[in-house]
Amino acid sequence: DPPALLYLKGRRELIRRPAIAIVGSRNATPVGNQNAEAFARAFSDAGLTVVSGLAMGIDASAHKGALLGQGSSIAVVGTGLDLVYPARNKALAHEMAERGLLVSEFSLGTPALSSNFPRRNRIISGISKGVLVVEAALASGSLITARLAGEQGRDGFAIPGSIHSPFSKGCHLLI
Repeated sequence: DPPALLYLKGRRELIRRPAIAIVGSRNATPVGNQNAEAFARAFSDAGLTVVSGLAMGIDASAHKGALLGQGSSIAVVGTGLDLVYPARNKALAHEMAERGLLVSEFSLGTPALSSNFPRRNRIISGISKGVLVVEAALASGSLITARLAGEQGRDGFAIPGSIHSPFSKGCHLLI
C-alpha cells in the first residue's frame, strides 16, 4: 500500500540510505528512553539512518540518539509538514528539518487525526530494512509497525524488559 507521493523537508538524500526503524511507547520508562537513544546512536555511528515517528517517548529518544551519532534520522509524521504533532516536539522537529529529514504523505494543513498514525507506520517500516521495538504495551501502535514490517519482508527486533512491566509485554509477544 505505497503512498501516492511523499512530501519531504530536510536532507532528501537520507531517503535513499540504509535505514532501521526504532519505535515504542509514547509513555516510555526512563530505561526505555535510554535504550532507544543508545541503540539509535550506535546505529547512526554504524552508518544507518534511524527512522521513527516523532512521537513522545521512544520515538523522540531515537531521533535524538541518531542525531548525536555520525549519521542522521528520518521522522515520518502523521500530519502535514507545516504542523508539528505533538507540539512538545517542536524544537526536535526543527532540528530534524535541518539535520535530518521529515516525511509525510499528508498535504500541508492536514491535522493530527488518529487514523493518520497507523497509515504513517507502514511508511516507517517500508523505508527501513528492519524495525526495532524498544518498549510496547500489548495494544501499542508499535506492534502495528512490527506487523507491517513482517508483511513487507523486513526484519523485526525487540528489546526484552521486566516481566512485570506492561511496557514490555508487546516486546515479549514479538520475541
